[in-house]
Amino acid sequence: MDSRPAWAARIREARRARMWSQRDMARRIHNAAQLAGVAVPGVQSLRQMVSDWEAGRHRPSDLYRTLYSRAFDLPESVLFGESAAVPLSDDEQPAATVITDPQLPWVWDPKATVAAVHDLTKSDLMLDRRQAVKALTVTAGVGLTDPVQRWMAKSVEPPTGHSRIGLDEVVLLERDVQIFRAWDHAHGGGLRRKAVIGQLNAVAELLRDTHSRDITIRLFGVMAQLAKIAGTMSWDCGLQSEAQKYYALAIQANRVTGDRSFGASVLASMARQMLYLDKPQDALELIRLALDGVHATATPRLLAMLRSREAWAYAALGRPEAFVRVTDSAWEIAEAISSDKSSSDPEWIAYFDQAELAGVTGGRYLDLARHDPRYASHAVTHITKALSLRAGGMRSRALDQVGLAHAHLINGDLDAAVAAGIKAAEIGQRVHSERVREQMRLLYREITMRRDPLVDDLRYLIREALAG
Repeated sequence: MDSRPAWAARIREARRARMWSQRDMARRIHNAAQLAGVAVPGVQSLRQMVSDWEAGRHRPSDLYRTLYSRAFDLPESVLFGESAAVPLSDDEQPAATVITDPQLPWVWDPKATVAAVHDLTKSDLMLDRRQAVKALTVTAGVGLTDPVQRWMAKSVEPPTGHSRIGLDEVVLLERDVQIFRAWDHAHGGGLRRKAVIGQLNAVAELLRDTHSRDITIRLFGVMAQLAKIAGTMSWDCGLQSEAQKYYALAIQANRVTGDRSFGASVLASMARQMLYLDKPQDALELIRLALDGVHATATPRLLAMLRSREAWAYAALGRPEAFVRVTDSAWEIAEAISSDKSSSDPEWIAYFDQAELAGVTGGRYLDLARHDPRYASHAVTHITKALSLRAGGMRSRALDQVGLAHAHLINGDLDAAVAAGIKAAEIGQRVHSERVREQMRLLYREITMRRDPLVDDLRYLIREALAG
């Protein structure tokens, strides 16, 4: 039985997944230290330290955990299960463990999907969140990508009968979905996640009865959209296992409606989660499946979003040429978004505009810049464009500002990095998003390594934002 600490197994697994030797790992840690402007031992000494850490003989210090995070381009919490420089509150989450065994509720039959949604939401509403997140797992590999293939099959007919609700009630439910989605886009999922889950549970209750075919199909559409919102809010809160389950149920409810376009957006969300958990090959497979499903029917806005996720996967796979090629394609498609005055896009894709594409593009150039600083100026250009175009959405602005601060740091512009970081901290105090908090923690670690009085105020503001 493996007696090593879990974090030791994770860093070894992450290294082997990239096919790096321990010497490769040591070299990347050394490069990350040079970019951060801190002194570390030579590569040979670091290789021995890597061996000791992977064996669990010693736990890396704060500095080396930060350098690991930079070398892997992953949040520190994903690698080590905790954040040390800024203490975690009781509500902040440990990392999810990525497994390859199927753990998701793949049922596909409409009645079974309703039952699974009802059971998941009921347990989620009753469970103490702090207890729920102690042993999170998510599914990757064939346990995820193989079952999703059934999304491409012909839509299934749900049971129908006499309706006990009218069309007006369904319309009100559909309007509620728009309100919940607007909440999520504006502020993140922290405060409102339970409200969405409660509404999803209520829709599952309605679908336990039979209704006319038209009302049944629309209720399944409401269920699919609410499940996707619940998944995104859960992901944003760091509840990775719950997020994946809601996404899986969203794609199954969506199959009943036959709406391939919305189904593609669910697959894009599942892919984004895989990218966040450093499973880019799984993400690429999900996005290619989505593109296959809507290749002849996608609107420019949906297609640009899917291409941006595809480009993200290429960046995460270390394929910058493919990333640039697909990103350029996404921008060409996005030109049609601004010129199309009579767009028929549904409400759920309206968020994806040129500001969002610029933010996504800048974020991916930042990912590349962590390994090759030449990309940092591209990150600054695109993130600055995103900030100039955004009309609202505090969470997106906070993430943009944090990303801009990181890009300026890589560029060696400490003044600009501090200015962007201060704006990020000010916005971050009003956003309930674990993703924002994670990025703020990473920024805190990076500026803490800079022994310069310029960063003192920013360090204080970040601590205040994280304590709120």
